[in-house]
Amino acid sequence: MGRAGKIARRTFLIGSAAIAGGVAFGVVAYKRPHPNPLLDDLKADEAAITPYVLIRPDGITLITPRADLGQGAYHVQAALLAEELDVDLASVTVDPGPPSPAYYNTALSADAAPFPATDKGTMAEATRAVLDAPMKFLGVQITGGSTTVPDSYEKLRHAGAMARETLKETAAQQTGTARADLRTENGAVILPDGTRLPYTDLARNAVQVDPIKGTPLRDPSDWQLLGQPMQRLDILAKSTGTQTYGIDMEMEGLIHAAVRTNPAMGGDMQGFDATEAETMRGVEKVVPITGGVGVLADNTWRAFQAVQAIEVDWGPAPYPAEQADHWQILSDSFTADAQDSQYKDEGDLDAALATANVIEAEYRAPYLAHAPLEPVNATVRVTDTRADVWTGTQIPRFVQDNVAAITGLDADQVHVHVLMMGGSFGHRLEDMVVRQATELAMAAKGRPVKLTYSREEDISHDFPRQIAMARGRGAVENGQVTACDLGIAMPSVIGSQMGRQGFPAAGPDLQIIAGAWDQPFAIPNYRVTGYRAEGLAPVSSWRSVGASSNGFFHDSFLDELIHAAGADPLEERLRLCSHAPSRKVLEAVGEMSNWGTPLGENQGRGVAYCLSFGVPCAEVIEVTETESGIRLDRAFVAAEVGRVLDPVNFENQVQGGLIWGIGHAMMGEITFAEGRTEQQNFDTYPFLRHDQCPEVIVRGLENSDGIRGVGEPPVPPAAPALANAIFAVTGKRLREMPFNKHVDFV
Repeated sequence: MGRAGKIARRTFLIGSAAIAGGVAFGVVAYKRPHPNPLLDDLKADEAAITPYVLIRPDGITLITPRADLGQGAYHVQAALLAEELDVDLASVTVDPGPPSPAYYNTALSADAAPFPATDKGTMAEATRAVLDAPMKFLGVQITGGSTTVPDSYEKLRHAGAMARETLKETAAQQTGTARADLRTENGAVILPDGTRLPYTDLARNAVQVDPIKGTPLRDPSDWQLLGQPMQRLDILAKSTGTQTYGIDMEMEGLIHAAVRTNPAMGGDMQGFDATEAETMRGVEKVVPITGGVGVLADNTWRAFQAVQAIEVDWGPAPYPAEQADHWQILSDSFTADAQDSQYKDEGDLDAALATANVIEAEYRAPYLAHAPLEPVNATVRVTDTRADVWTGTQIPRFVQDNVAAITGLDADQVHVHVLMMGGSFGHRLEDMVVRQATELAMAAKGRPVKLTYSREEDISHDFPRQIAMARGRGAVENGQVTACDLGIAMPSVIGSQMGRQGFPAAGPDLQIIAGAWDQPFAIPNYRVTGYRAEGLAPVSSWRSVGASSNGFFHDSFLDELIHAAGADPLEERLRLCSHAPSRKVLEAVGEMSNWGTPLGENQGRGVAYCLSFGVPCAEVIEVTETESGIRLDRAFVAAEVGRVLDPVNFENQVQGGLIWGIGHAMMGEITFAEGRTEQQNFDTYPFLRHDQCPEVIVRGLENSDGIRGVGEPPVPPAAPALANAIFAVTGKRLREMPFNKHVDFV
């Protein structure tokens, strides 16, 4: 039998998943599925009925293409497949699979359309569907934007159901028993007489069976895994210190490497003297790379020491050298020429403010580092015919293309092995470490080169969270908020990030206004305007992206207006809220925190709300003012995600998001002096300590259609909830992060 014939029978029509997800794009090419990448090296006794299920005689491998950054992505993807496939999660292997357009992200386009997530109208839905087409044609395989669950929810269950029914059909043809009389259980087809036919024994014949498509998905009431508390697949290894990350990579002939690039990011290198470094113990070679220089040595420490011994003449930064000038650029960007968008303009704001006692405020949010705990690293081996990359990445296909461009190889000669990551927070959406490791590996062809960033190299060259500034004007009347005009200035995160991948980002950047323009409040006169600030430091996606700063701006100003109106902070938000699921999260967090009941002496309570990545999320934080400073007592979070797939992981994700948000709001800041970041390591870039963390109580709500991820949405309301609580107890408004510039914390 020819290869083409075998592929035709094995190919999984992922187009069916797209249609199931609500996409009906009338282009044949769009509906045509990408080839199944698992078929490329398939042996005769193996079956890849879909791109997500690989069955070999010695076991079953579930392909989980969305990267695991510590958020449990591998586990939830495996559980979605296992729920329909009927396999024991403890018995399967999980693998992220190869980079492939078959694994393009079907949920990314949902938040790319210029419509609020609450808009389910025909135009909004049609635009979202159209935007999926370029994602598919380009095969955009990205992990980000809390899209792993919405991307996988139906797609992977359909894949599991298709594989299950195809294996049943295989057993039916093999035994002469009708498929309808067969059932499945724990990785086996069960005959009416109880005989078990393991999936692994059926693989050889399964490749000859046409995939069974269109099987209805199981009703949630029949789920055995989903919706139940689960032990994550990685929890044992992570609890025993046996989990393997990229930093653990070891292999025969490995060379260790360190780099040193211009501390003024993007500035050039005008020359260097490596005389001393070249004589240091363990150093094999000094290699110029783009924007700097690298050292190859026999271990990481010697590479670190040698690269610091190189005398380098650096060029100036391509952005303002001093921090004050960054703020000045933002301040100067509130102009018509710099206006990027104005998607919300309701009522007659100018008229409302013309006759009112206008309330005004200005807010600031600084640059922030990603600072994942695992040191950033990549291992690359290049030969004349192939390149191998071992690293943690959220963008494997971009990595593949960029390594191909550096080496001169074809993209299909570049093999990316995606590894478990010890944190990211958006960092692994960049691939500079891979590009540099590839340049170094080109100087040592045939040997694997492992590049590890020192903490100083990482923080000082991290493409940080955007700096941003907001200006609000508003009015109140008869105890109610009647007008809100919020302008936000920041650099374009998407423009900066995609520019490094060679993709122009045309049109307005929704991240400039995300978490502000799309809030479901029926304020009679309401406007949100985005201004694009140019000429600042390069930036990148940081957990919750634009909403990470805008959630603070929008809700803090709303809280100021509510206070000016003399209204209750929660009751006025509820009165203004025009979105039923959002009202329920506000009601839930009020109930959880006993909102309105008296607190103790010197205690305060703040509430905040933000809808981001389609998830309404409300938080209440309680604090106490002590002689030593503000102490965080308790926090309450209610989030609406449509369906909670794993209550344990959901709670952990939400708790982590809130802690991430308040920790950075309290003390996080990246500043520039002489073009360089002033923070280099965790001594100057601190984070929340265990004894500073409040108790965090979480509730997941399931009142809306569809399903959403929860990795990012708990972050935006955290800062304003804390700021509003501090105002409640001290009377002091915090309009600038980090808050420790203005108050002390215990």
